[in-house]
Amino acid sequence: MLNKEIKRGDTALEARGITKRFPGVVANDSIDFEIKAGEIHAILGENGAGKTTLMKILFGEYQPDEGEIYIAGEPVRFRSCLDAIDLGIGMVHQHRKLVPAHSVIENILLGHPRAGKIMNLGRAEAEINELCQKYGFNIDLKAKVWQLSEGEKQVVEILKALYRGAEILIMDEPTSALAPTETEKLLASIEAMARDDLAIVPFITHKLPIVLAISDRVTVLRHGKVVTTMDTEQATERSLAMEMVGREVIFRIEKTKVEVGKTILQVEDLSALSDKGLLALKDVSFSIREGEIFGIAGIAGNGQQELVEVLAGLRKAQRGKVILDGKDITNASSLNRWELGIGYIPSDRIHIGSIADFSLVENTTMNYYFDSSFSQRGTLDYKKLRNLTKEIISEYGVMTPGPDITVKSLSGGNLQKLILARVLSRNPRLVIAHLPTQGLDVGATEFVRNKLIEAIKEKAGVLLISEDLDEVVSLSDWVAPIDEGEFMDIIPGEDIKRESVGAMCAGIRLEGDEI
Repeated sequence: MLNKEIKRGDTALEARGITKRFPGVVANDSIDFEIKAGEIHAILGENGAGKTTLMKILFGEYQPDEGEIYIAGEPVRFRSCLDAIDLGIGMVHQHRKLVPAHSVIENILLGHPRAGKIMNLGRAEAEINELCQKYGFNIDLKAKVWQLSEGEKQVVEILKALYRGAEILIMDEPTSALAPTETEKLLASIEAMARDDLAIVPFITHKLPIVLAISDRVTVLRHGKVVTTMDTEQATERSLAMEMVGREVIFRIEKTKVEVGKTILQVEDLSALSDKGLLALKDVSFSIREGEIFGIAGIAGNGQQELVEVLAGLRKAQRGKVILDGKDITNASSLNRWELGIGYIPSDRIHIGSIADFSLVENTTMNYYFDSSFSQRGTLDYKKLRNLTKEIISEYGVMTPGPDITVKSLSGGNLQKLILARVLSRNPRLVIAHLPTQGLDVGATEFVRNKLIEAIKEKAGVLLISEDLDEVVSLSDWVAPIDEGEFMDIIPGEDIKRESVGAMCAGIRLEGDEI
């Protein structure tokens, strides 16, 4: 554990000259960084800037090739994450390290140093409830993890770290998958922890307003190096974006008018069940034409996942019809839909959108194996597929040493670029883009949005499902706020107001001039 003599304002953790190399890339290049007790010190950077590598070094997952780490002024060397945990460092992962079938309290205690053959569950529950009360967490400790929202799962990860005695808390993209109300609650809890003299290190890619709202200092990484460290009060959203990307970033895309063509997709009274067998999507109807972006705005868990899975052929419709270019595809297979021109960009890029242990070439092949240009009589043309992957890497700016490395070595943003590229490179008739910019840095977000606009200029239709109201409002020709599986309205582009869409996403029905 940390030295108990350490007080607010004292340096809790310091990294000096941290360097880490991988084949073909220097991920961290002589990085200096410090965090003080009671401070929130954000680390910003583009996808691939070296944040994840630094985070893993500070938590003992990686050992640096060069450099030193100091805890409370004493030099330390981590052989594993257990060493970091023993010294008071906690890690809150972006991609949850939880067992869905186990309860909240079971996940918190799993692997805990005090969890021997016999553990006093009553005492543990009382101690965890005390932490919840102290930092404003409201969660049922007996609930199963699979029953929780993303925000509640984030709370479980934080409680795991705090219950193990963390006094330095490293948080990887803490708000990337949270609804606005969940984000507000989490930020309040983070500020409470900082007031209690914890040192908080949030690693953030894209939500710059959050950095400005809660952090005391910010360090920006670019290409594995520190480009600046400053007091947050000296920063602006625009200045941070420029430091991250190295150029001016356009935050709001001005979508040029595109000529609208014939109807591509027609959805009629579509309903679907959730994984729990409950009606999650209720009699939804809409259409998308060539050159249109149809946006669906809403808080996660209101039927968006069920809708996109029905459209992509991954979930059966309970009732209703899906018609593509005049053909009823309600019961068509996912492969048949790909062949007919549907491209699907899933929200879960790790478990659904890719295979971690496959190479970039093999992951690209998943969208081309049925294409006669790349496959003859069941034999794949790997030379052509490898060349295609190299072209995709170049055009979409995927940061990687080459096409033959495994996908698990990519940062989240670069993986998202690869998935986007392999879908759009087929020139689909309909693009289903579910949270396409979630977790991306400001430069990559701008890039993805421009690619979706390019798609509609080529007469594709785009179904955009996003929890970012600004994104939906700025890009969409039509917006449908969704709440509890129902469209609250379908609003034409010229009438879209951010405040109205937000209210309807919260279940408030507006009429007439209120919209």
